[in-house]
Amino acid sequence: MSLDIVILAAGQGTRMRSALPKVLHPVAGKSMLGHVIDTARQLSPRKIHVVIGHGAELVRERLAADDVDFVLQAEQLGTGHAVAQALPHIEADKVLILYGDVPLTQVETLSRLLEQASDTQLGLLTVNLADPTGYGRIIRDEAGIVQAIVEHKDASEAQRAIREGNTGILAVPGKRLGDWLGRLSNSNAQGEYYLTDVIAMAVADGLVVATETAQEEMEVLGANDRIQLAQLERYYQQRAARRLMTQGVTLLDPARFDLRGEVTVGRDVQIDINVILEGKVVIEDGVQIGPNCVIKDSTLRRGAIVKANSHLEGAELGEGADCGPFARLRPGAKLGAKAHVGNFVELKNAVLGEGAKAGHLSYLGDAEIGARTNIGAGTITCNYDGANKFKTVMGEDVFIGSNSSLVAPVTLGDGATTGAGSTVTQDVPAKALAVGRAKQRNIEGWKRPTKQ
Repeated sequence: MSLDIVILAAGQGTRMRSALPKVLHPVAGKSMLGHVIDTARQLSPRKIHVVIGHGAELVRERLAADDVDFVLQAEQLGTGHAVAQALPHIEADKVLILYGDVPLTQVETLSRLLEQASDTQLGLLTVNLADPTGYGRIIRDEAGIVQAIVEHKDASEAQRAIREGNTGILAVPGKRLGDWLGRLSNSNAQGEYYLTDVIAMAVADGLVVATETAQEEMEVLGANDRIQLAQLERYYQQRAARRLMTQGVTLLDPARFDLRGEVTVGRDVQIDINVILEGKVVIEDGVQIGPNCVIKDSTLRRGAIVKANSHLEGAELGEGADCGPFARLRPGAKLGAKAHVGNFVELKNAVLGEGAKAGHLSYLGDAEIGARTNIGAGTITCNYDGANKFKTVMGEDVFIGSNSSLVAPVTLGDGATTGAGSTVTQDVPAKALAVGRAKQRNIEGWKRPTKQ
């Protein structure tokens, strides 16, 4: 059966106290709505309809995609009214209704819910709550069959004692939805058209309301303020940490680890505290990552070591290579097998061959560096003239003396050497020594300035 998914994302989120629309606030580096859309995609729908309102243009701009159909709800008149805005675009046999500020619902949970929906049956996702305050209550008859949902503000004291709450997530037969939405009334405490009233209509029309229960309360929790947003963040990170540990990763403190993207891991990986992984990261067997590192869109090959306080983005460390502490590898940085980058070294679009070393205090940009080449402290490649960038090429077994400035474009042949403090502006032949510095003069009787 075909499936349309409707995601309600029109709310302002006044309790966030933010100019940013509520659904664009991030959990694990991705907007809440982005999480919901990604989950929806895994269910292979015919189309994803996102109902937008507050900040509509910004939401559209951030999350536009070929499989996403944005529908404007000009006035926020309730959840039932919101779904009705998408109704002209719905054609599928089943309709799944999700919420843009409920980002952590599992695909497996929604798949089970969809199995409950048919032409004669409506699927309702519920959750058992320690404190159901604010949630609509599931009203069942003596046989346990769902009869209706009563919103908290409209509930009696007896109904408020019910702990089974409504998540708002529904799977309904598409051909029934239009009729139910057309019959909604706003005669309630809020003066809104509640989507939950569809439940009583389905019962009156002779449909069975079949429930599926979320495994954990956090899975269906929405974020209405920054406190709840932080709770979602911690839950997401705890879940990510558990998943990595089951795959063979040692997290020295799972509570001090953050994943803000996707990571592929090998076995026997060790990650110290306060490490942040962003974007797409690949970590192979035996990699060690020290504390306080940020690693984004990077690949760490087998046995690589990232020492404390290093920052990698768009970089690759070869087998057995190491960097840090306090190293910065920017996009295009690539270390060959057993290459070494030490403290306060910055690489940008630079490739170090096997066993090459840059021990400390250097900037290497737009550079190709051969195997076993050694870069002395304080060395920089002068790759930018204010308008264009140029490349520095060093062959194998080159030795760069400390505090050398290599003015690109320039090539140093295999086995070349530069004297410490040299400014190299011309190519250096293989095995030659380049000395490019002013002649030293010693001035006898020099008087230092003194304070007036």
